Amino acid sequence: MEALLVSTGIVALAEIGDKTQLLAFILAARFRRPLPIILGILVATLANHTLAGALGAWLPELVDPTTLAWILAIGFLLMAGWMLIPDQFDEEDANLAKFGVFTTTLIAFFFAEMGDKTQVATVALAAQFQAFFQVVVGTTLGMMLANVPAVLLGDRISGTIPVRLVHAIAASIFAVLGIMALGHVIGWW
Repeated sequence: MEALLVSTGIVALAEIGDKTQLLAFILAARFRRPLPIILGILVATLANHTLAGALGAWLPELVDPTTLAWILAIGFLLMAGWMLIPDQFDEEDANLAKFGVFTTTLIAFFFAEMGDKTQVATVALAAQFQAFFQVVVGTTLGMMLANVPAVLLGDRISGTIPVRLVHAIAASIFAVLGIMALGHVIGWW
């Protein structure tokens, strides 16, 4: 249950102001058809985070526990810093309208999420918790919690969320996870 809740919370916070959330705003404004956009986001996120979660679940088999603990500790600390860097949105991510609303959203979201903060977080969380299913469900739920309101409410909510504060909170959570992982490696607890 901890893996599910932590994964949901971290990704929901990390997604606020992220380039894929900006993509959700743009797709909602362009197509004005929320249901196929939401379904496209869901399918793309499930596919992307399933791959990321599988990689994270596979990592412990590739490296010894001490090395993995160091990788996770450093990775979480780096994620904390990365959370404080604003995302840039590439208009090309939303420029696939010839495929229809669902397919455009699916393709755009899948590729926009590649190497993104939330995908990297999914890899790290799956490796940390060794709970593939809970992490993938949690990170997907977090993505949907952040993006469904963006699709449904669009411009009405875009200026009301304190993105810097939300990113600072997410960065703090990643820093705490990094310090906790580092504490296990060094033997603080």
